Amino acid sequence: MDVDAYSYTHRRSWDRLDYLARRGSLSGAEADELVALYRRTSQQLARLQSHSPDPELIAGLSALLARARGKVLGTRADTWAEIGGFVTNRFPAALYRSWPWWVSVAAVFLLVSAGLAVWIDGSDSARELLGLPDNTDTLTQPGGKFETYYSEHPQGAFAAQVWTNNAWVSAIALFTGVLILPAVYLLFMNALNVGVSAGLMAEAGRLDSFFGFILPHGMLELTAVFVAGGAGLKLGWTLIDPGRSSRLEAVARQGRATAVIALGLVGVLLVSGFLEGFVTPSPLPASARIAIGFVAEVLFLVYVFGVGRRAVLERRDDAVVVGNPGEDRW
Repeated sequence: MDVDAYSYTHRRSWDRLDYLARRGSLSGAEADELVALYRRTSQQLARLQSHSPDPELIAGLSALLARARGKVLGTRADTWAEIGGFVTNRFPAALYRSWPWWVSVAAVFLLVSAGLAVWIDGSDSARELLGLPDNTDTLTQPGGKFETYYSEHPQGAFAAQVWTNNAWVSAIALFTGVLILPAVYLLFMNALNVGVSAGLMAEAGRLDSFFGFILPHGMLELTAVFVAGGAGLKLGWTLIDPGRSSRLEAVARQGRATAVIALGLVGVLLVSGFLEGFVTPSPLPASARIAIGFVAEVLFLVYVFGVGRRAVLERRDDAVVVGNPGEDRW
C-alpha cells in the first residue's frame, strides 16, 4: 500500500469528520454524515493497521475516532481518564520513540563534561583559556558556595525556583532544536558548567562532595535535559530529512510529539526540583541521598523502556486526547 497516496486520497473526508466531531451542535443531516464518516474511517484505520508502518498516522486517526465516538455517543471524556491516558500511553510512547536521540545526547554530553573536568584538573593552562579565576576556594572549600547553594534559600522556594529554571532550559532545548545550532550551543554550555564544576572540585580533592550534591537530583534533572535536547534535535533533523512524507507534514507530526514531551517533562522536572530542594541539602548521608536519586532515575527509565515500549507496540498512545484536541491531528 502507498500510504502517502492513501492518506492524500482520504484526507478530505478525515478533515470533514474532524470538523463535525468538534462542532458544538449538528443538524440532522450533519449527524447522519458524522456517523457515516465515523464508520468509514474506522474501516480505513483497520486497513492501515494491517499495512501501514506509520504509527503516527495510525495514532492520529485513532485520536480522531475517539473524538468522533464521543460526539456520536453524546458523551464527554472523563478528565481523569484523559490524564491517565497521557501518563500511561502518550508521554511514555513519545519518550520511547525518541530514545536513540536523547541517549546519544546524554553520551556526548557526559563525554564532553568528563573531558573538560579531566582537562581542568590536570592542566595549568585550562583556567586561563576558560577565563577561570586563580583562586576558587570560595567555591570548592568545605562549606563553600558549591555546597551552600543548595541550602541558602528556603527549601520550598528553592525547589520552585529550580523547577522553573529547569523547565525554561528544557523548553529552549526542545523548541530551538528545529534550528539545531541553538540547541547544540545550549547543551554545550550546560556540559561546560558541569565539567568546570567537576574539574575544580577534583582539583581541590573534593569529588566526593561534588557527586554527593549533584547526583541526588542531577541524574533525573540531566536526563530531562537530555530528553529535551534529543527531542529538539530530532525535530530539527525532521526538517532536513522528512522521509516519505512532505516536509510540512513530517515537521507538524514531529512537532506534536515534541509538544507531548514538553508537557510531560514538566512533571519530571517537578520531581527533580523536589529532590534538589529537599533531598540534596538534607542532613541524610551522601550515600542515602544518592540512593534516592538513583531510585528516581531507575523508575524513569523503567517508565520509558517498559511502559513506553508497550504503548508503542500496542499503538494506543494517542487514543486518548489530552488538552487541546488539535494537537492530536495527523
